[in-house]
Amino acid sequence: MVSKLLFYLNKVYKLLDTSYSIQNKTQYEADIIQKKLLKKFIKISDKTLFGIKHNFEKIKNYEDYIKNVSVRDYETIKKYIDKIRKGEKNILWPGIPKYFAKTSGTTSGSKFIPITNESLKNQINSATYLLLSYLVNKNSLQSVNGKVMFISGSPNLIEENGIKVGRLSGIVNYHTPQYLKHMILPSKQINKIEDWEKKIENIVDYTIGKDLRILGGIPPWIQMYFDVIIKRTGKKIKDIFPNLSLICHGGVNFEPYKENLFDSIGKKIDTLETFPASEGFFAYQNLIKDADLLLQINSGIFYEFIEIKNLNKKNPKRITVGEVKLNVNYALIITSNAGLWSYMIGDTIKFTSLNPLKIRVTGRTKQFISAFGEHVIVEEVDLSLKKACEKFKEVQIVEYTVGPKIINKKGRSHHQWLIEFKTKPKNLALFEKEIDINLQKRNTYYKDLIEDKVLSTLKIKEVKRKSFINFMKSIGKLGGQNKVPRLSNDDKLINQILKLN
Repeated sequence: MVSKLLFYLNKVYKLLDTSYSIQNKTQYEADIIQKKLLKKFIKISDKTLFGIKHNFEKIKNYEDYIKNVSVRDYETIKKYIDKIRKGEKNILWPGIPKYFAKTSGTTSGSKFIPITNESLKNQINSATYLLLSYLVNKNSLQSVNGKVMFISGSPNLIEENGIKVGRLSGIVNYHTPQYLKHMILPSKQINKIEDWEKKIENIVDYTIGKDLRILGGIPPWIQMYFDVIIKRTGKKIKDIFPNLSLICHGGVNFEPYKENLFDSIGKKIDTLETFPASEGFFAYQNLIKDADLLLQINSGIFYEFIEIKNLNKKNPKRITVGEVKLNVNYALIITSNAGLWSYMIGDTIKFTSLNPLKIRVTGRTKQFISAFGEHVIVEEVDLSLKKACEKFKEVQIVEYTVGPKIINKKGRSHHQWLIEFKTKPKNLALFEKEIDINLQKRNTYYKDLIEDKVLSTLKIKEVKRKSFINFMKSIGKLGGQNKVPRLSNDDKLINQILKLN
């Protein structure tokens, strides 16, 4: 029976591979698929307010599109969103959206991202394809013979002029695939609890004793769930959930959290990275042994890219997947069947493979440190810390953030790292030095500033346990899809955290 089910599962996987994700296309073939997708969107939307204002009826190719549609951020598109929120139709996409995904960063106000019936398929089908891919590659159904849980935000929704509004993770709760419904934890009542700490406590109560096999969420909130279980039972996670075999994660780089999570579990298990956002589900890890993410080229999203070094120039060059190169840092721009047109989502990526197209997320366009001209990005600090932890094997990190420490009097300015340790290095000074050496290797501008004595080497400030949780709680962003910014270009965030330490 199992072998027969696997046979049919493999057929479904191959069917989806052909019609949906299209994994094995070359860069040239992917570019053709993408440009056909853009033409389709333009034709569908030529009678919308946005389409009329941007001459969609006259656009024949990508070059025409660039001339008529500029790159925009949320503030630029907000005037259209506001019209939709008032109940106006045919603004960015025909009709009105099914939902607004309400998002809020730690440094900006609320955003309302439209989700249409068409774009919802991207969010749901992507997760389905990820799971199918995993089961087929494992050649086993063992992971789905028990329970599945995604630690997510509340599914509570409000209605605004005929459009339901809520967190993306809560919206997705209403569209669980039929085959997963009998497996999903926790209950809807628990998921609706708004207080994050109370919610985690209730999830622990509900899940202990269940046969949990797949767990998904943002790494720090998974760790918080594990910490409560361990405190409650005094046991490792493997003793509570012996069949837990897969963690699906996204939102932040997994590396700083991995060892701590595995230590909490008591063994290593499979992990798969995803790249979802309210604007779309862009890529996922399709192979356990390959950490790079497969870019979805036929799932309702057209991609453009701008090299980070050109981002602040007037009219920087925009390119499609047909022109991207390996290991170049790009700002990611999307056009989607939710009516987002050349929208800069704020993430940066680089391509690690062109045939097929695979990427790694390198950071955020607004998360960097360049207070002294060094332009250090998230990927560089994450990798520098990872390498240091590989050398100092006793170290386990709970959470961290980095910002500039500007000293105007005696002494030299430097990068300040706030780190919450689960297990501290035996020699903090040597650990600091190792991170700094790694960072200098990855960023020549930073190295030059150190050598020219403009900066001194980085300094670590150890913070108390739960400092980051308390900070996120203090700004009303504990749990869900919220995460601590990894980098800041000033000292405001660091000072806020230190005040609570």
